Amino acid sequence: MITDPDQMDFFAEPVFPVREALPQIDLDRFRAKIKRAMSRAIRECPHSRPVIAARMAQYLGLPSVSRASLDAYTAESKATHDISLIRFTAFVHATGALWLWDEVASVQGVTVLIGDEARLAELARLQQERRHIESEIRRQRMRPVEIKRGR
Repeated sequence: MITDPDQMDFFAEPVFPVREALPQIDLDRFRAKIKRAMSRAIRECPHSRPVIAARMAQYLGLPSVSRASLDAYTAESKATHDISLIRFTAFVHATGALWLWDEVASVQGVTVLIGDEARLAELARLQQERRHIESEIRRQRMRPVEIKRGR
């Protein structure tokens, strides 16, 4: 069955959501959101917590990152233990959870594109530009051209 492109699907979720920046961050909610997302990344990661901590340390060039630090970064009850951007980068690397960048950036109204997704966005931009150019060509063709040279 062919569906009408103008008909919306109530159950479809956009792959690349359009977002708006929050005017102000609710620090407690944002902290809890990030800690829950990091906990999910650990659950979905094939590596154990000690291996993730070791991979973070290796990525950062440090002798070690403790499992206790990792636990504090993901415990919602530890409001004073926020992960630094540098360690967050190592955490994303160690877990392979690139989607975490989208979680963090979403409060700024940003959607993170990973890998070839950026090429897909560029393709859509070029197609939009082509439609604009074709529209301008049609508009220019509507006006007659009078050549005044050589007469």
